[in-house]
Amino acid sequence: QVQLVESGGGLVQPGGSLKLSCAVSGSIFSINTMGWYRQAPGKRRDLVADITSGGSTDYADSVKGRFTISRDNAKNTVYLQMSSLKPEDTAIYYCSATVNIRRYWGQGTQVTVSS
Repeated sequence: QVQLVESGGGLVQPGGSLKLSCAVSGSIFSINTMGWYRQAPGKRRDLVADITSGGSTDYADSVKGRFTISRDNAKNTVYLQMSSLKPEDTAIYYCSATVNIRRYWGQGTQVTVSS
């Protein structure tokens, strides 16, 4: 059994920062790509950023220059540092990881950007 547990969401003012964390636990042989997706009300779930086991990253155009994804392979954890947050970043953020060649999802964490 593999679990992904996210933390770090919350309410922040426009221009502020938040850092999300996602820890993978369970029967782990290998973790390949890890990433963050988000889903706003009435919209589809879209990629925010992902990172391979080798450290290669990819970002949605809307977050480039503002968000940074990183991972700690020793801790099986992926992070998303979000800066210069905008109201349109408001969404539920989901962690994803390919563990033992199967894709898993976290339960989601709410990020709200509002004054």
